[in-house]
Parts: sequence; structure tokens; C-alpha cells
Amino acid sequence: MTFAPDIEASLRTIVNLLNTEVSFADMLSTVPDLDHFLQTENFNGPHAQDQSELRSIRQLRSQLKGIWTTNEDDAVYKVNQILRNVNAQPQLIKNEKWGYHLHATTNRAPLYDRMAVDAAMALAEVIRSGGRERLRICASTDCGAALLDLSRNRSKLYCDTGNCANREHVRAYRARKATPRS
Repeated sequence: MTFAPDIEASLRTIVNLLNTEVSFADMLSTVPDLDHFLQTENFNGPHAQDQSELRSIRQLRSQLKGIWTTNEDDAVYKVNQILRNVNAQPQLIKNEKWGYHLHATTNRAPLYDRMAVDAAMALAEVIRSGGRERLRICASTDCGAALLDLSRNRSKLYCDTGNCANREHVRAYRARKATPRS
């Protein structure tokens, strides 16, 4: 299953936002951190660049993590709640990169609204198309990062935030070597 390019980009942004909060650090703790995140994600449009906006995006991160890790019925409820709360009004927009795609808010809306709507629309598409199993948490024993499995056979287990796959493969290798052969 493949998603439209704009949906995949939004899903990757969600993963990157979720992964700004890891067990050992919060990489979204200051306004400059938020500025860096937005620049890295090519998230355009005006934003207030203040503590209030930072708090709202951190709140969005928490909301999205709840959607990422819950059951489908709760995810649907939470996605719809986001769309209602920001008064989303889907409309076709054309740009050079994506061609026609759906926007549900204007580029002048507050940053929280724009990010929340982009995320909710992408998650709605995932749910609608039966792709929730592609939204995962890293299988590494010492990681809790979000991951998006876009592999053809739905086999991705480890995140892209570190070397989780390599660490787990080394652990498995060492465990096999430590077990005596009979």
C-alpha cells in the first residue's frame, strides 16, 4: 500500500515530531528548537515564535502520540476531534511540488491549526485505507520511538532515530554465539 506523496510527507513529519521526545531528551524544549524543526520539515507559513506556540505544538505532539498508539476506534474519535476543534474545511489546493492535494486550513491559520490539520488529514487517510498497522513503535527493547512502515511487506520493526536495528541484530548474534551447540 502506498499513500499519496503529500500524505507520506505528513506522516513522516508526524513521526519526526513524535520522535522529538525520547526517553533521554526533549528536542522540542525551546522556541529555537521549534524553529529548527519547522525548517527541517519545510513547514511553511507564519508562526508566532513564542512560548505559547511552543506549548501548543508540544500539546499536539502528545495528542498525536495518543493517536499513534491507541486502537482504531479511539484514533478515529481523536482525529475527528482535532478536525472539529480547528474547524477544518477541506479544499483542493494546487502547488508545484504535489499538484492537487487537500488542505483543510489556510496558510494564515495559527501554526497549531495547520500542523494539527495536516496530521489529522494524513492519519484519516491511513485509517480510511486500512493502514493503521503501518504506524508502529520501534521494536528495540531500549527505544520507544515512533516509526512509519512503508515497506512493501510491512516488515519494518526498527526506527530511523538511531542504530536500533543494528543493536538488536548484534544482541541476537551474541545471544546465538553464547548458546552452546549440542
